[in-house]
Amino acid sequence: MNVVVPKETLDNETRVAATPGSIKELVKAGLSVMVETQAGIKSHISDTDYKDAGASIIESKEELLSKADIVLKVLPPTLDQIVLLQPKSIVVSFCQTTRDIDTVKALKEQSVTGFSMHLIPRTTLAQKMDALSSQANIAGYKAVLIAASKLGVYMPLLMTAAGTIRPAKVLVLGAGVAGLQAIATAKRLGAQVEAFDVRPIVKEQVESLGAKFIEVDSNNDDEGVGDGGYAKETSEDYKNRQQKLIHDHISKSDIVVTTALIPGKPAPKLIPESMVNSMKPGSIIMDLASENGGNCELTKKDEIITHNGVTIDGSSNIPGSMPVHASELYAKNITAFLTYMIEDGELKLNLDDEIISGSMYTHLGEITHEPTQEAIKR
Repeated sequence: MNVVVPKETLDNETRVAATPGSIKELVKAGLSVMVETQAGIKSHISDTDYKDAGASIIESKEELLSKADIVLKVLPPTLDQIVLLQPKSIVVSFCQTTRDIDTVKALKEQSVTGFSMHLIPRTTLAQKMDALSSQANIAGYKAVLIAASKLGVYMPLLMTAAGTIRPAKVLVLGAGVAGLQAIATAKRLGAQVEAFDVRPIVKEQVESLGAKFIEVDSNNDDEGVGDGGYAKETSEDYKNRQQKLIHDHISKSDIVVTTALIPGKPAPKLIPESMVNSMKPGSIIMDLASENGGNCELTKKDEIITHNGVTIDGSSNIPGSMPVHASELYAKNITAFLTYMIEDGELKLNLDDEIISGSMYTHLGEITHEPTQEAIKR
């Protein structure tokens, strides 16, 4: 079977879906691997590196995709790429299927089977395939470094001959993978860190990293806990109390990192304009939910703006600012997923397997993912 790795076409996408290490794994599994020339250049991987790992280098995008049995990408294929694919071929990439409707429809029309790394289930067996977590780890880490580099104050407590410098105050909203890494990074830099999450179950993890967990008083501990441990929408009463709590803490913060997401829905708005107006001039909001609309009302995707002296960073591809490790981790995730379905060099699609069926969204000319079907009907 031919596995192909096209070059990512968006200007700000520096990652690539395969590294020399993952190529070796795929070849070992009995697969033939072809890589588009210069596909890894932004991740500092040369064509020679890929050749030495056992891949063939293809100059023509058209030739590459027409030979594909399986396509590995970071971002979803473009419509121009999809029309070059053979029916019954397979695409594996990130894809927010309830939002990337045109992509889903095009794959369906082309009878291409689509797998989304966004849909990998949160199970023990699928942990090594969890690309969302590996990229979120990078985003949480780098977001704090970016904010610290822009901040006009020190991060740690300093005792100097001129007097004591207080530590910066960091508030993290959302204690998932990105949030926990942001907490850990801010603590390593010496900041005073607080964190909020609608899921009380994460309190112990937050406190184990040395941060203070701030929480809304609620009679229902499961108020914000959804399927698979993800957050879910809360009641209006809870949201009102949540807003007051966040307002009280955000006005004292130097850095705010927001990471709150609800699967299949726009990011919850946690920071209205009035709350930004209460923040200190020179403070910074890193909105890691910008791709899904942002947690701050003023966030603009892929823009850095200043409002009332507060910097709001809406960069949507922070993992791409660390392309070497971002590509290495993503390649490991996607290779683990693909080799899970390979037996003796052949693809075995067991549709009763929850990892395979759960991450599939198109197959044999049909849309198989129910939330995506519902999104298309709306």
